[in-house]
Amino acid sequence: MADAHLICGSTGAGKTTYARRLAERTGAVVFTLDDWMAALFWPDAPQPFTYDWAHERTERCQSQILTVCGQLLPRGQDVILDLGFFAQVQRRNAVEAVQAHGGVPRLHYLDVPAEERWRRVERRNAERGATYALDVTRGMFDFCETLFEVPGPAELQAYPLGD
Repeated sequence: MADAHLICGSTGAGKTTYARRLAERTGAVVFTLDDWMAALFWPDAPQPFTYDWAHERTERCQSQILTVCGQLLPRGQDVILDLGFFAQVQRRNAVEAVQAHGGVPRLHYLDVPAEERWRRVERRNAERGATYALDVTRGMFDFCETLFEVPGPAELQAYPLGD
């Protein structure tokens, strides 16, 4: 059975860096939502940027990513889903999709204090390095804080944890 690693954490937790390091160790294929959004939609983003506009496109990308993973998992290819997984329902839907294709979902929850995450975001905005997709403003960061649902004990016990 192939593993599907779900990388979960709020903005600036280090999900993409973690996913890339995990891929180096495991040989898994990484799917990073921000990369898909940057390539497919950011050039056409409205100004000002709106949550509704982004959310609709995020849902489309996630759906397509899970479709592709549904082709890889039955072939024994491990995958890493760097999709943020801000909401419990999003995590549950991904777990169900992974299991439907014979994969084993493994949650990697990155719990980093908000102050540290904001420092990381500021640094990423300034450096525009390998994990940069777009500038995240303080307002965007604070808004994302209101959306993130921390995985509870029951959810964490529902499937094997990542290392």
